[in-house]
Amino acid sequence: MHSKAKGNIAEDKGCEYLRSRGFRIIDRNVYNRFGEVDIVALKDQVLHFVEVKSAQSYEQAVNNITASKLQKLNRTIQTYLQKTKYSMDYCIDALIVVDESIEWIENITL
Repeated sequence: MHSKAKGNIAEDKGCEYLRSRGFRIIDRNVYNRFGEVDIVALKDQVLHFVEVKSAQSYEQAVNNITASKLQKLNRTIQTYLQKTKYSMDYCIDALIVVDESIEWIENITL
């Protein structure tokens, strides 16, 4: 299976996970010239920009969230917020998907 297909499966699982916890999915695969946000979700008037990482191990997936990736995410998010005119609190979260296990990491920062 190609990595794009694996990524889509992980993102689908991530959306199911978020919905089961009361999130509303606003957007998926938001692209602009700076990068991509996998999932944009809303809960309790807070926008959550969610990076989905999948790998064969938890450590491998977590280590794929680098400072460079977070900088790109921040620029992507700022452009998205300007374009959509959303003006509410937000945070960057990660979902680590390894096989059938999903780990939620809230508010990841540099």
